Amino acid sequence: MMLGNSRQTYGVISVALHWLMALLVIGLFLLGLYMTGLDYYDPWYQSAPDIHRSLGIITLALLLFRLLWRLVTVQPEPVGNDPRILQRVAELVHWGFYLLLIAITVSGYLISTAGGRGIAVFDWFTVPALLPAIDNLEDSAGEVHWVLAVVTMVLVGMHTLAALKHHFIDRDSTLVRMLGRATRRSD
Repeated sequence: MMLGNSRQTYGVISVALHWLMALLVIGLFLLGLYMTGLDYYDPWYQSAPDIHRSLGIITLALLLFRLLWRLVTVQPEPVGNDPRILQRVAELVHWGFYLLLIAITVSGYLISTAGGRGIAVFDWFTVPALLPAIDNLEDSAGEVHWVLAVVTMVLVGMHTLAALKHHFIDRDSTLVRMLGRATRRSD
């Protein structure tokens, strides 16, 4: 398998970024849900948010790399017989994911730095707080963060259903390509 994309298939870098980010985004959502049920005396009360913040910063870094990669590498041609409008919707959903993930990260950053403290990323480095402490910023940003996360999970569900439709109903190689396999000639 090649590193970069071709007009027929995705390369190792695109496939790895897709699945790693999928795991991170879904994992961050589930961890966020888990955190909302913790009380002060739970042993995960402090460490779960630290892990969530660290993984959120790593996800942002991967997202920025993914956007750069998308700009410098060729994108495979769509496969299957979807009308042009559905291909356009798929493209908009992908860009929607990117925008949502940036907005979620910004709102998470605002939650975490509302008190003027930076974000320690697994004790490797600290992302500084760029704004002074602002009253109620944590709560407002938290509401935005939650809504954006739910919208993202709805899009993840739609994206998954669309991939399964391509695979099981249309019987094209849309899903197979993202698993790192070559496109069949009939597509």
